[in-house]
Amino acid sequence: MENGTFPSNFYLSVFRDYGSLKYAFFALTATLYFVIIFFNVIIIVVVIRNRALHQPMYIFISCLSVNSLYGTLGFYPRLFIDLLSAFHTISRPACFIQIIVIYTYAMCEFTILTVMAYDRHVAICEPLKYSSIMTLKATGTLVAIATIYPMICMGMLTVLSSRLPMCSNEIPRVYCANWAVVKLSCIATTIHNILGFFITVTTVFLPLVFVLYSYMNILAVCYKSSKEFRKKALQTCLPHIVTFVNYSITMFCEIIISRFELENELQILAIILSLEFLIIPPVLNPLIYGLNLPDIRKRIINLFQKKDILLA
Repeated sequence: MENGTFPSNFYLSVFRDYGSLKYAFFALTATLYFVIIFFNVIIIVVVIRNRALHQPMYIFISCLSVNSLYGTLGFYPRLFIDLLSAFHTISRPACFIQIIVIYTYAMCEFTILTVMAYDRHVAICEPLKYSSIMTLKATGTLVAIATIYPMICMGMLTVLSSRLPMCSNEIPRVYCANWAVVKLSCIATTIHNILGFFITVTTVFLPLVFVLYSYMNILAVCYKSSKEFRKKALQTCLPHIVTFVNYSITMFCEIIISRFELENELQILAIILSLEFLIIPPVLNPLIYGLNLPDIRKRIINLFQKKDILLA
């Protein structure tokens, strides 16, 4: 390829001809995607159908499920094509669309988990003010900020990346990753690095600091409170803590792989770690909240019992 060109396609170089095994991989991936859709749709339906769950905490949980469906939609359908196809190329527009979807999903996951931490902070540290602070309007505003800001950031970053002339069109990933595309550039990418660093700080590290600060205050309040209060606080906070820690680890793996170029040295491990944030959180989140929060668990059971009665 000539220096400074704008290739019409990118080649995802990690795919190989797996022969008949590709059908097994396809079946496993399709099953996983079905499980993700099923679990997350159940959470969304249960929250929408029950007025008692029209509260900030449950609205944020349903937003996590919507975000999981959005992010996985940008990854799995394309993966199905690549698993069955003999040619593993993706058009330039499709590649940048995939970058926008997957990265906005990743950032929205962090921002939504951050506003959930704020909700738990207000509920436990300022319970008397909770209803006046966390109104439906305030909840809607927080959801809007948590989703619009990542979209603006990724819109800016993707526009800059799409204007770079490329010296190659090989991406050593299972999906189009922004940094993998930027590294193909024939010119300096200082502006991209600065913007990427700013976005990472504001959507990953600042939320992490805020969540840690919130839970330090929550722990301080719980320490001074009764055993019954601590038990109730733990019941509502534990799912969020597990979700946030799990997602932080998966995103840390993705950042390390992207920035330190581990795709060539540890290809199989790099592929596995780079896919964790698209596999584990979309499956784990609805399970954690569906099984651990009594209000959601009870209504899920009721939902399926009603279906059993109708089918009988």
